[in-house]
Amino acid sequence: MELNPSPIWLQPVFLLHGNDLLLDVKEPVKLHRKIDFFWRFNSSNNIAKHVFNNDPVVFDPYEGRAEMFGQNYSLLVKNVQHSDSGDYTAVTISGKEQRVAEYKVIVQDSVTPAKLTVDPVSSSSDSCNLTVTCSTVDFNISSSFRCDGKSCSHAEEKELKATKIFSSLIVYLQQDTIFCNHSNQVSWNQTMKVLKSYCETKTVPSGAIIIAASACVLFLLTLFITLCFIMK
Repeated sequence: MELNPSPIWLQPVFLLHGNDLLLDVKEPVKLHRKIDFFWRFNSSNNIAKHVFNNDPVVFDPYEGRAEMFGQNYSLLVKNVQHSDSGDYTAVTISGKEQRVAEYKVIVQDSVTPAKLTVDPVSSSSDSCNLTVTCSTVDFNISSSFRCDGKSCSHAEEKELKATKIFSSLIVYLQQDTIFCNHSNQVSWNQTMKVLKSYCETKTVPSGAIIIAASACVLFLLTLFITLCFIMK
């Protein structure tokens, strides 16, 4: 007896380096004396097998770090390494081979914090221009910003996102703080800096202007009264 063929899609699975990998079989499987079940890595390397009326068997070099569960034929691989990235296939064999589960496993490290640098370009009494660069060992984003006494804004229209294989950098501005997010499919890290702290603007607050003007008027009034008193 053979299982009826059914379509199988290659399903990506992203996993953090050092974690455990659990793969399920979603297709209905029923073993008997003419049907054996196997989990394979990259098509040709057998990880484990299960035959009718016997306990699952794990092959070298997976013995001790892999386990197959007889109830649902799922596979557990412990403490995955980068060498465990690849194709995992569950097959039944009965005269011919039929795939009943297939996964593309990608093992990734945690992302490192991105390096965020802010370089002043020019400044005036009430504003400044800055260049912001967010970088990792693989790629970077650079863009210009403008800050005044109240807020900061993009000085140029630019898509502040860069992507590599399964990882990305995103830069965005929130009020006067610049954020750089470095992420992949299993981890995320954020670096941030306050842009206005890099500006040397000398904008005088409006309240200070009013106080200074009032002091000047008071001084002139006092001087006028004093001169009038002397002339008498």
